[in-house]
Amino acid sequence: MSFEQLGLIAPLLKALNNEGYTSPTPIQQQAIPIVLQKRDLLGCAQTGTGKTAAFALPLLQLLHQQSRETAARGPRNIRALILTPTRELAIQIGDSFAAYGKFMDLKHLVIFGGVSQGPQTEALKRGVDILVATPGRLLDLISQGFISLLHLKFFVLDEADRMLDMGFVHDVKRVITKLPANRQSLFFSATMPPEIQKLASVILNDPAKVEVTPVSSTAETITQSVYFVSKQDKRGLLQHLLQDQDIKTVLVFTRTKHGADKVVKDLNKVGITAEAIHGNKSQNARQRALNNFKTRQTRVLVATDIAARGIDIDELTHVINYELPNVPETYVHRIGRTGRAGANGIAFSFCDMEERAYLRDIHKLIARNIPVVEAHPYHHNSTAAPVKQQQATRQPAGNREHRPQRGPGNNNRAGNHQGNNNNNRNRQRNRQSASERQR
Repeated sequence: MSFEQLGLIAPLLKALNNEGYTSPTPIQQQAIPIVLQKRDLLGCAQTGTGKTAAFALPLLQLLHQQSRETAARGPRNIRALILTPTRELAIQIGDSFAAYGKFMDLKHLVIFGGVSQGPQTEALKRGVDILVATPGRLLDLISQGFISLLHLKFFVLDEADRMLDMGFVHDVKRVITKLPANRQSLFFSATMPPEIQKLASVILNDPAKVEVTPVSSTAETITQSVYFVSKQDKRGLLQHLLQDQDIKTVLVFTRTKHGADKVVKDLNKVGITAEAIHGNKSQNARQRALNNFKTRQTRVLVATDIAARGIDIDELTHVINYELPNVPETYVHRIGRTGRAGANGIAFSFCDMEERAYLRDIHKLIARNIPVVEAHPYHHNSTAAPVKQQQATRQPAGNREHRPQRGPGNNNRAGNHQGNNNNNRNRQRNRQSASERQR
């Protein structure tokens, strides 16, 4: 199928040709005709499936046709609102509207927090047709009187599950109360837990449903593998894998901002260029790190899950889970940064003893076992683990912070010996272990 067969108009086809797009993805094939029919849409799709174009292209067409049908054009009013959870994703969506609407007389604006609102409010005063926003800044500017949604015709809620994860659900509900009842709404989410389905039922009116892949499945084009490794050896394993010069660039995931900064520091010490991207970084620092990564000035980009949503990098071949996520759906989002649009990708995951429960949850979710790589110098044999450490894996998946169990590990050679010297060595090891926990 071609884009022409979807009923897109000439300015959009010209823009798509300029971008080198030749054929629509499955979600675009299904969603674009529905949106052009002015129906509400509930879309379930993984990252990297092309859903931004699935809503941006038909919205541009409908807005363009509305403008042509209005004989006397007055001041520009916000007619389309796209609500998204992160700055990076908002910027990416804004770039897509700029590219696809290149040959149309439509203006868009991206607003988000963490930067001065001055340039944003000045642009709003000049008038915009399409507003891409994060919830906090949108509500702030509405309360200040800079934004009116009275003329809104189209509303898109993107990455709804991430909105829920980030605690934005109450802000989303506040935004919904400010929308006109007579509107067309599009709702996109990579997963559909009950909370998301309930939210969709509030936003949508008799929606058409589009689901291009099974919920929480991983792309077949991504080769997955897991490395069993002790927590203290993860740093060495990462550096070992990066000795492979075929890994030109790699996106590394940690669970915490502190963990991301520590990985960057360790890599820079051994001469591997790395930068971190997370919520504590300024907007300029995040964009600079992302641009350096895209242009391959930086080899390793270390990210937390919230900051990584919206990262769109062509030809990213490798993703490494330095720490497994405690929410199994997050694993699907992470490795979905590679293997995009049918390309091949590789995902490595490090798993220590305390993360075995997370791995089991992931296996259950994706309905397959990830192959284990044993041929590496830091392999940790799970069958040799003491009972206390095995019990640590039974902690609930929602618990984000864990303390390693006290007691002997695989490296404790003094367990079967007596004497003060051995006891001193044990105490020294315990002090070292406590120091490592503090770090």
